[in-house]
Amino acid sequence: MSSFLVFSGTATQYLTEKICKSLGVPPGQINITHFADGEFSVSYEESIRGRDVFLVQSTFPNSDNLMELLLMIDAAKRASARSINAVIPYFGWARQDRKDKPRVAIGAKLVADMLSVAGISRLITMDLHADQEQGFFNVPVDHLYASSVLLPYVKSLNLENLVIATPDVGGSKRASAYSKYFGCPLVLCNKTRPRPNEVASMQIIGDVENADVVLVDDMVDTAGTITKAADLMIEHGARSVRAIASHCVMSGSASERVQNSQLKEIVFTDSIPYSNRCAKVKQISIADLIAETIRRVEDNESISSQYLI
Repeated sequence: MSSFLVFSGTATQYLTEKICKSLGVPPGQINITHFADGEFSVSYEESIRGRDVFLVQSTFPNSDNLMELLLMIDAAKRASARSINAVIPYFGWARQDRKDKPRVAIGAKLVADMLSVAGISRLITMDLHADQEQGFFNVPVDHLYASSVLLPYVKSLNLENLVIATPDVGGSKRASAYSKYFGCPLVLCNKTRPRPNEVASMQIIGDVENADVVLVDDMVDTAGTITKAADLMIEHGARSVRAIASHCVMSGSASERVQNSQLKEIVFTDSIPYSNRCAKVKQISIADLIAETIRRVEDNESISSQYLI
């Protein structure tokens, strides 16, 4: 009998099935019952006493996904699990990581506190909006990077005149790491944003003339910034523009914006399911990456060798 079990929340079953297939174990049996008023309850349908449990659930909207995960953690704690490992490929509320103006909440810290109080022993997540958010937790955090699957894809394209770009200066650290890995130039975009999800103006810092540009970001929400950057790159003489990002939030009319933009394609991981139809959107699975991390956590092995950058 395996010493660990992998359970899935409702929203991330598609990914958990692939993780379990990679691990060679069946998904754990869990029942999530929904009531007429929207409330729900969680119960494990097999014994987890003395077992290490891995609970897979991304906390993308709506808030039910987070609440469901909290109930899974609490139920596991009350069922005497030996350790409770929250596997959150996409950590929601991560953009609220500081007080950027008076009288606002720090949502990422609040969610971290809720998970800790519920009873997690460890967090496994990928590409937090800001690396320092790991410090919000008082338990071990295994912070994975989508570069492990995205870099090989970009390399496979064999682009003749590759230039790495970032759609805003906030992502310059990530883009700089990518450009050093490929040994290619780095271009920045400087934007002004009068209010959330709205870009007023943007300027390019660097040369993209006759370049095959790859825009790098951690998530794409409304796609306003990244499509504006792509269109601007083409205006400044770029030969082609692609984008890679960790998390496929893609809210509202984002798919339509991407389809109508100058982007040749935009590549995400499958940390968040994507159901809209857009010919330019591609997803690469992180199931093997997470499965190998779970195996190494169970065997007390280092996970750093999985990092390309």
